[in-house]
Amino acid sequence: MANHEKRRQEDAKKKAKSNTRAKSGAGSKNAGRSRAQSNAGKSGGSGQRGPSGSKGPQRSRSKAHPTAKPASSRAVRRTAASDSPCPVDARCGGCKNLCVPYTKQLIDKQLRIERLFAPLAPDGTISLIKGMKDPYHYRNKVISPFAPGKKLPSRGQDRKAADARAAKGGKGKRPQARYEILTGMYAAGSHELVPTDKCLIENETAKKVVLAVRDIMRKHDVAPYREDTGTGFMRHVVVRIGHTSGEVLVTLVTNSDDFPSSKSFCRELIRLCPAVTTVVQNVNERQTNVILGDKERVLYGPGFILDELCGLSFRISSKSFYQVNATQTEVLYRAAMDLAGFDGTQVAIDAYCGTGTIGLVAAKSGAARVIGVDSVESAIRDARTNARHNGVENAEFVAGDATDFMCELAKEGVLGASEQEESVQAGGLVVLMDPPRAGSTEEFLRAAAALAPKRIVYISCNPETQARDVEFLDSIGYAVVAVQPVDMFPHTDHIECIVALEPVDSLSPERWGKEGGEEDAAEEEAPDDEEAADGEADGLAEPADVAADPAIDEEVE
Repeated sequence: MANHEKRRQEDAKKKAKSNTRAKSGAGSKNAGRSRAQSNAGKSGGSGQRGPSGSKGPQRSRSKAHPTAKPASSRAVRRTAASDSPCPVDARCGGCKNLCVPYTKQLIDKQLRIERLFAPLAPDGTISLIKGMKDPYHYRNKVISPFAPGKKLPSRGQDRKAADARAAKGGKGKRPQARYEILTGMYAAGSHELVPTDKCLIENETAKKVVLAVRDIMRKHDVAPYREDTGTGFMRHVVVRIGHTSGEVLVTLVTNSDDFPSSKSFCRELIRLCPAVTTVVQNVNERQTNVILGDKERVLYGPGFILDELCGLSFRISSKSFYQVNATQTEVLYRAAMDLAGFDGTQVAIDAYCGTGTIGLVAAKSGAARVIGVDSVESAIRDARTNARHNGVENAEFVAGDATDFMCELAKEGVLGASEQEESVQAGGLVVLMDPPRAGSTEEFLRAAAALAPKRIVYISCNPETQARDVEFLDSIGYAVVAVQPVDMFPHTDHIECIVALEPVDSLSPERWGKEGGEEDAAEEEAPDDEEAADGEADGLAEPADVAADPAIDEEVE
């Protein structure tokens, strides 16, 4: 009885503490809500876009509650960890939805897209998401960091060597401390390394190569990199697999240029993994989270691999941008080409073109001429190389800021087309755009609209910023005619989405989703509409756990 009474009193104390926390949390939540309302009042609900292109009040509200969803998500994952097919699912930051049936993942992503675009897309324009038949082992690029684990006892031969040097009058240098070598994925939201020997989303051959590199490091006493001190030698291994060719590129990222055992290291790697066709050393001596450095040298093979995508061959080096899910990339690009509607008469601008994959596919899919632009000069060099490699003569690539380029075109016309090209341009202009996660800029979108393209095909890895930009295009005369989501990254929250837009004056009232007289009424009621859109923004904010996936962000530049 005494024990029971003692336990009851302890339970009562815990309950009292819990109630105190709940009241405190409610008070802070109400205080935060009051501050948000006060700020909204100060801003006047103007809805003006800030420097990054998003509306000021929307941005402040989306920052007001970034931690609530990840906390509950982690709790759900801990509860379901025992049911997960992955033993480190509760800790690893690679994928978050392994415990969710794939069909439900697709339904959730579809509903998210419909919520985002329902105010902008007429009925019947949002298509069903295109998922994968086999949503496992789809990542053809695997990045694995190395880190030291537990300290290991010195090996017998190390002690004997030291004793022998001491007996001969030498200094008898003390053997260097040895540690476990860990490799795998970082825990969610941290740089804590979670060791993994298997992964359900990584290419299985790539994973074997990673583990072989780790084992060779142990054999050759190659020290893993320590982030806290900047010491150690091997920082990362990056493995890229040709989806159709099967060729394997291994990039060893080291903390210094000197790699005395490089030849024997490569021989051992090729012996263990005969599929490896080339090995490159990348040197990164900076204390930074950036994976690759500037200096490289080829240790084995040609230094690049080849792969096919949509009937084209692409040369992939260690720094080349190339989508990690080749199967769904083909699905994505073919859907984009269908929405572009090329028939041999259109000029296409491929904005934010990267290494030119979308533009080159467009050049082979009926575009009469393709002009690609990207701010990364190395990407443009790769795009030109890929064009020559495939014998594509109707595509050109320009290094420059996409916004500046479009503004210049808006002033001058499409590169001052010659008389011979005027008949080609009769088919009209199509703008293809695939910006980074932050989305595009108002200046770019205004310039694109000023060129009066017959269609804009907007591809995005971030539907939230895409919806923001589409809303702006809608306000300056372009209406949504199709929305096509694609699941590029199963078992994560990420979605790729394509939106096609056409000029409002080219659409019938039925296709536009409005009837005669409603346009003028909408203009008269604009202030109320802005307030309504502003009030709906809370539900459209990007979940914090979607934005915090460095493995994905690194791919979708």
